[in-house]
Amino acid sequence: MRTTSHECVLSGDITAVIFGVDGVLVDTSQAAASAWKAVLDPFLRSHAAVYETQCRYFDAVTDYRRYMQGRTRLDGVRQYLATCEIPLCYDALRGLTARHEELFLTAVRRRGVEAFASTVTVLHAVRLRGLHTAAVSATRYAAELLRRAGLAGLFDVRLDGLDASGWCLPAASDLGLIRLAAGRMRTPPARTAVVEESLTAVQAARHGGFGLVIGVDRGGRSLILPEYGADRVITDLSDLRIGEPVA
Repeated sequence: MRTTSHECVLSGDITAVIFGVDGVLVDTSQAAASAWKAVLDPFLRSHAAVYETQCRYFDAVTDYRRYMQGRTRLDGVRQYLATCEIPLCYDALRGLTARHEELFLTAVRRRGVEAFASTVTVLHAVRLRGLHTAAVSATRYAAELLRRAGLAGLFDVRLDGLDASGWCLPAASDLGLIRLAAGRMRTPPARTAVVEESLTAVQAARHGGFGLVIGVDRGGRSLILPEYGADRVITDLSDLRIGEPVA
């Protein structure tokens, strides 16, 4: 039964856990929100000048949480601009997302990035319990984030978008990567838990037949995540309880 109770026990026959990177293990929200503001404000100002309309600037707190957090860059910016009544073609949207990635990585490389306070404690507890661990993201820079956050050595498998060549759609790359991670850990999906913030990744895990799908809600989406297939919703990794294996 799916529930939004903010606690989840890893027990039973689960033998491996696949964690998302952004928003699950590593706190990238401030860098991502600031990069979106740097990308969108000049664009919105230029659009308002050309069409002689009032400029609505991007709010790095409210708008980021409502439209960007837990979504792919493309989906997030498309939804946000739709609320501004600004339709853009795919290539134009891709141009904005490419610029965002560039500014985001510049900020990360300049100021660093940190894991959430609970991340290391939970990962050690999971590994002490004897579970295999994987870190997965459809973005192309997840391995770098893990390295900069000091987490790279805590996983049996690490995969990101650079490993997903040939999977052109976000949903396809998410499902392909988590299946690949389970395969490399030699654990069947039915005995593997997936912990993700991304809506597309949660949906992919559900469609992939994974044994336990845990949605991480850091932006007030506890009611949406179950609709995408989350069995449980937590607000932080500290809500995970490490149970005993089945004898």
